[in-house]
Amino acid sequence: MLSVKKLPSQWKMKIMKRDKFKRLISLVLALLLVISLTAGFGIVWYRYYSDTIVLPYYRRGNWVLISIYCLLVWIFFRIYGGFKLGYLKKTDMLYSQLISIACVDVVAYFLISLIGRHFLAVTPMLVLTAADFGFISLWTLLTNRIYFLIYPPRKLIILYGSRQAASLVLKMSQRVDKYMICESISISEDEEKIRELILKYEGVIICDIPAEQRNNYVKFCYENSLRSYIAPKISDIIIRGADDIRLFDTPLLLSRNYGLDFEQQLIKRAFDIVFSAVLLIILSPVMLVSAAAVKLYDGGPVLYKQKRLTIDGKEFDIYKFRSMITDAEKNGGAQLASDNDPRITPVGKILRKIRLDELPQLLNILRGEMSVVGPRPERPELTELYKQEMPEFGFRLKVKAGLTGYAQVTGVYDTSPYDKLKMDMMYIENYSLRLDLQIILMTIKIMLFPPETNAHDSKGILTENKNDTKGN
Repeated sequence: MLSVKKLPSQWKMKIMKRDKFKRLISLVLALLLVISLTAGFGIVWYRYYSDTIVLPYYRRGNWVLISIYCLLVWIFFRIYGGFKLGYLKKTDMLYSQLISIACVDVVAYFLISLIGRHFLAVTPMLVLTAADFGFISLWTLLTNRIYFLIYPPRKLIILYGSRQAASLVLKMSQRVDKYMICESISISEDEEKIRELILKYEGVIICDIPAEQRNNYVKFCYENSLRSYIAPKISDIIIRGADDIRLFDTPLLLSRNYGLDFEQQLIKRAFDIVFSAVLLIILSPVMLVSAAAVKLYDGGPVLYKQKRLTIDGKEFDIYKFRSMITDAEKNGGAQLASDNDPRITPVGKILRKIRLDELPQLLNILRGEMSVVGPRPERPELTELYKQEMPEFGFRLKVKAGLTGYAQVTGVYDTSPYDKLKMDMMYIENYSLRLDLQIILMTIKIMLFPPETNAHDSKGILTENKNDTKGN
């Protein structure tokens, strides 16, 4: 194996030293945000609520309540990614923080009312939330500017093995504030030339090259303290989910490869039953209004059912509120819905926009055909189509299909099925109840602030127009 020995240049040493303080700077800015928001709540509590409750707190009781608010801020901001300074786009970070503080203030108001034994005046909390929104907007603007002044875009080179790298380059080019792709080189070039080029930059993007060559370049980057951004293969995701074990003095990675174990399935099923039952009760008025609107519009059936696949490739009938005209696919079989599809009714457009057409799937969850969180169920004929290009597409059927999923809260509407498959695999290999709860909370954000589509059009027949394949 060829080796290029070079000491890092002076500017690289400065970058390495500067990067050491990145987490510290992010932590300090996050603490300032939390302290500021907590201080605002403290002022509102002491001025409007502390003396109005039945038994006013002594000093320590007030401090405990304010500490609880501080903890809620930290938890919700962590869940929604409100502290991911420099990682999320400025707008995404702002949305994450706004919904986080809104959730915190709602919980805080009900907590205060519980302590006061009746619903207390809501106006002070509404004013606090409005002030928080203004402060967060200003904080996001200033901290992003400061952060990217300290940490300008990284100069990167991309090492590619096929045309699939173009899609990744286009996605990363949307973050010119974070990545600057200065050069690209094919894996077919001379190895010595590739290594010399890599050493000129702060990092390398390794995309779709043979495993053996990729491993060599990953080790080369490690040896020279260079960042490497690696587009994972399906096998990488499986390995990442493996357990570390030892056979005497030999380390091994164990991939069990059977989805969730019995205990995980039991916990997940219990959660599905409780969650779907409670949500059906709470949302029953909304579902009745939605059903009436569908029926009154054209007199057609309220519900639409369609064959989908769940765990182990089992077929089931998925239920939705009908959002298209009746017999929408009678002339063309399975068809993907587009943004301005003429088959979608006016009522259907509203239901789709706020995702109310999905609510009848709570019945599928109660029946055990679906889970609250999991890979989105695909139609059998489309699954076969995907398998022609991606034989691994069936791997996502190791768990039950879900009402929402990791791919839905981390991707965008036109994320390619291959990338969605990888995100579904990441969910399966890293499943936990905590992850399910986080995905459910992130789903609320997606409903309120739908993600933008990618600025490019992925090539191939497997590009989806929506986050779900809807026939009706």
